[in-house]
Amino acid sequence: MDTNIKMTRRSFLKADASLGLGLMLAFYMPIGLSKAITSAGAESNASQTDFEPNAFVRITADNNITVIVKHLEMGQGISTGLPTLIAEELDADWEQIKIEFAPAQARLYRNLIWGSLQGTGASNSMANSFTQMRQAGATARAMLLTAAAERWRVSASEVTVSKGVVYHHGQKLEASFGELVEAASQLEIPDNISLKNAKDFNYIGKHIARKDTIDKLNGSAQYTIDMQREKLLTAVVFHPPLFGAKVKSFDASKAKMIKGVVEVVQIPSGVAVLAHGFWPAKLGRDALDIEWDTAAANTLGSDEIFEQYKELAKKPGAIVRSEGDVDKALAGSAKRLLASFEFPYLAHAAMEPMDCVMELNEQGCEMWHGEQMQTLTQLNVSKVLDLKLDQVTINTLYAGGSFGRRGNPQSDFQSETAHIIKAMSVPAPVKLIWTREDDMQAGFYRPLNYHTLEAGLDEQGNLIAWHHRIVGQSILAGTMLNSVLLEQGNDPMTMDGAKDVPYTMPNILVDLHTPKINVPVLWWRSVAHTHTAFIETFIDELAAEANRDPVEFRRSQLAGQSRLLNVLDLVAEKSAWNDAMPAGRGRGIAIHKSFNTVVAQVAEVTVSKAGELTVDRVICVVDCGIAVNPKIIESQMQGGIGFGLSAALTGAITLKEGQVEQSNFHDYQPIRMNEMPHIDVHIVDSNEASSGVGEPGVPPIAPAVCNAIFMVTGKRIRSLPINQHDLSYA
Repeated sequence: MDTNIKMTRRSFLKADASLGLGLMLAFYMPIGLSKAITSAGAESNASQTDFEPNAFVRITADNNITVIVKHLEMGQGISTGLPTLIAEELDADWEQIKIEFAPAQARLYRNLIWGSLQGTGASNSMANSFTQMRQAGATARAMLLTAAAERWRVSASEVTVSKGVVYHHGQKLEASFGELVEAASQLEIPDNISLKNAKDFNYIGKHIARKDTIDKLNGSAQYTIDMQREKLLTAVVFHPPLFGAKVKSFDASKAKMIKGVVEVVQIPSGVAVLAHGFWPAKLGRDALDIEWDTAAANTLGSDEIFEQYKELAKKPGAIVRSEGDVDKALAGSAKRLLASFEFPYLAHAAMEPMDCVMELNEQGCEMWHGEQMQTLTQLNVSKVLDLKLDQVTINTLYAGGSFGRRGNPQSDFQSETAHIIKAMSVPAPVKLIWTREDDMQAGFYRPLNYHTLEAGLDEQGNLIAWHHRIVGQSILAGTMLNSVLLEQGNDPMTMDGAKDVPYTMPNILVDLHTPKINVPVLWWRSVAHTHTAFIETFIDELAAEANRDPVEFRRSQLAGQSRLLNVLDLVAEKSAWNDAMPAGRGRGIAIHKSFNTVVAQVAEVTVSKAGELTVDRVICVVDCGIAVNPKIIESQMQGGIGFGLSAALTGAITLKEGQVEQSNFHDYQPIRMNEMPHIDVHIVDSNEASSGVGEPGVPPIAPAVCNAIFMVTGKRIRSLPINQHDLSYA
């Protein structure tokens, strides 16, 4: 815990020239990309009388405090979490706090873990901002106290602050922040700033009301679809029915006869119809007659892709991790177990499909949408429109979910909007809207994956050999991040959770095949962990082979893993693991670490003899370091479990002759409210650094449920979704 952290002004500025702290560079940007990311000055909404001590805090004379939130709010609660940190160190009244989303300005608002990039993802918003935002609040607080001390002609050490009011108790003096802003704005940034000790926290660790709830309830929260501009046209795009197909020719005569249709233009991704409103644009698209060039298109179905993957899995892949002699250890094992696992493509299916509003002006291009990767979108759009990076202005709005979809390094729907603007004959602002069907059938997907696992046990039932082979598309391939994030030529987005499997074993080999399939893939909530965590079902199989309890077996293989052991023991306690279950009901356990957060889940299920499955209850234990807002953490665990359960039970995007068969929620079904289990969330009291909660709740739920199903039926689930299996039993 960073109690009483002190930092001089010199070291503060040296650590991060953009007024940020806790700099952690996970990778360095390539020289060409670094040069492309310029540092033009960010515009501020502050007036000359406002107090704006840094890029994250603005206090006005009317006593309002605006916190500039640098990360996208897509439902995960970061627009409450980051202001909490500032309010804590500032000792503000929570009711004073307002939020404003940061402009696209990497120099000031970059993701400290991502080097030069501004963006949101990898569940690192809190991790990279925890110290930075606290420092911003502490700096403002120190300057306000100094301003009060100078006004009252007392020592600053005699001045205190509570809930937005500054006091000198000896002389019975007080002043609001608003009364002090003018004087505080004239002061130098202090050389030494101390951060609070955890024992003095007023907001961190408490159930603080979310800042976005009321606006979302009353409809004042601005989403892309709410945006209106003068002379705005709505665009929809007819995308190819096969991935990789191109427009050969098209006839727009019928489309142009639709009332409200203004123009039809061809763009690289298809044909766009522009109209006064969505419905005429959609009708115009329906009336298009398009001939497609399918020479380079994918025509493989899911079954054919799996067959290719299975053949690849028979051969050695690129080595990701190698310790000891796996072949020798397997050959000498007392017991040896081999299994294969299949995972389908998955859609993100965010409640708000992709959309973007864009307008050209004398300064360049201005955009309004829920933006997850500001810097990459600036780069991609600037290339399409032949603009400089700082000529692309992005106004980040709320996003109705993302799950990775809006964090596309190709900026697909934003670039599509730019191509439409570029192709139009008469300039006008454009609102691009993707329908649910567009995103389901022409979007990006969690990759289809195939795994093989082979393990060996010694005479005492200890795990002595482990060979894990993965076959799956690379998410990074073909993107500007490919050369930056690859690890020895391998895509971590395919192997995370497998290369760093926590179980102790003397002999381990993890290898990887990355076939090239013409299906667009992208990170999906918890990325590789969505499928690599499923090895927890294999751990249960090994426990059964060793005639050991699943919890006890895991405990024996987690030597030195104190955080995982603590979470494992707690979930066993909270779930009453050793208590017997009635006939037809079973428990299953899974534990997984992702994004530096450890989550263990026990699922309780009921399976009728006819094979009807219900997931009744989930006990979830999470260690995410310092818990900034326990209520939001609980909500994210619940949401992650629901999201992961949807995929586990029914989720699958399937291809037939290259075409996606699903189109909307009737055939790509999320879990319904009446199917949602009761969820108990327990948060570990920790002094570890704060880590992510948006994604880590997803990975353990599928293996936990499948392990529970085995306890009832005796059937192992080795391919998802579960609903394709016959669960009946005698």
